Amino acid sequence: MVYSLEMGMDLVRFTRQLVDIESITGNEEKVGDFLFAELQKMGFDASKMPVEDDRQNIWATWPDHAMPEIVLSTHMDTVPPFIPSSEDDSRIYGRGSCDAKGIIAAQTAAALRLREQNIFVGLLFVVGEERDSLGAHVANEHPEGAKFLINGEPTENRLALASKGTLRAEITARGKMAHSAYPELGESAIDKLIPALTRLRAMPLPSDPEIGPCTLNIGLIEGGRAPNVIPDYAHADLLYRLIGPSEELRRQIISAAGDDVEVEFPLELKFLRFRKIDGLPTMVAKFTTDIPKLTNWGEPLLIGPGSIHVAHTDGEFIPKSELREAVDLYCRIAKQLAK
Repeated sequence: MVYSLEMGMDLVRFTRQLVDIESITGNEEKVGDFLFAELQKMGFDASKMPVEDDRQNIWATWPDHAMPEIVLSTHMDTVPPFIPSSEDDSRIYGRGSCDAKGIIAAQTAAALRLREQNIFVGLLFVVGEERDSLGAHVANEHPEGAKFLINGEPTENRLALASKGTLRAEITARGKMAHSAYPELGESAIDKLIPALTRLRAMPLPSDPEIGPCTLNIGLIEGGRAPNVIPDYAHADLLYRLIGPSEELRRQIISAAGDDVEVEFPLELKFLRFRKIDGLPTMVAKFTTDIPKLTNWGEPLLIGPGSIHVAHTDGEFIPKSELREAVDLYCRIAKQLAK
C-alpha cells in the first residue's frame, strides 16, 4: 500500500520525531537512517548518497516515474546543543524545530499531497549545512536533472527575493615571545591584531536600497600564551554578509588590515537573487543557505516556515499553523512551476 497524506501523516508528530534525534553537524547518521526508513514506508524510492564516514544525504523519488523536474530540499543537521522536542497548543519547540526539521516534515507532506495530484517531486535532504555545506557540495556532483530546486529555510513562509552571501576572513598576526617584564625584547602579535581589527570595523561597507547593508561580525578572537608572556600569535575570524560580488570588498579588507597581519579568505558563498511568484509575500534572507552549493539542481527558490530569529537559540520553535501553511505553499509553488 502506498502511503498518502490523508492516511494520517501527522506533521507535528513527524517533526517531533525528527527533533528528538540528535543530529548536530557531523552526527547526522541516525536522522538520515530514520528518514530513509520512513520515506520507504511512505512509498518513496529512497536512497542514501554517501558524503563522509557514516554521513549521507537522503534522496527520494517516486518509483516508476521519470526523474522529477522539481525538487524540495533542506538540511538534516543542526547547531549545538541538542534540545529535545516539546509542544504546546500553538508551537513545537526543540533544536531543529524550525531549522530545519519542521521543514523536512512539511516538504515530505507536500510531496505526498502532490503525488495524489499526479505531480511527482523529489526530496533531497542534506548534511553539513550549518558548517560547510559539505552535503550540498557532494549532491552537486550528482545532479538528477531537475529544473527547479525549492530550498527550505525559516523565512516565515515568505518567498525570498534574495539571500545574502557569506565571506569569511581570517586575520593572523605573528610576533616574538619574551618575558612581559622586558617587552622591548619581544614583539606582540596582539598589538598588531587590535589596530587591524579597529580599522576593519571602521571600514565603510556597501549597501543596497532593496537588500540592505553588507554587515561584519568579528566572531572569534584568540591569541597569546599567558599574562606574563609577550604574545607571538593572535588570530581573529570575521564574517561578512555579502550583498553583491566580493572582489572589491576583498581588496578593501586587505588594504585596511595592513601589512602587519596576514589575511586569508577560507570560505565564500555568493549573494543570490531569486524569481518572484505572483501573490506570495516576499522577504530578503540576510542569512546564507545551501543554494550556492547546489547550482546543478535547477533554478533555486527559497521559502520555509518558522523564523530565523529563533533559529540557533535555546527557545527555538516553529508555529504549528506555519507548518501546515508551508505544506499548502510548497504544493502551490510546485504546481505553478510544473505548468
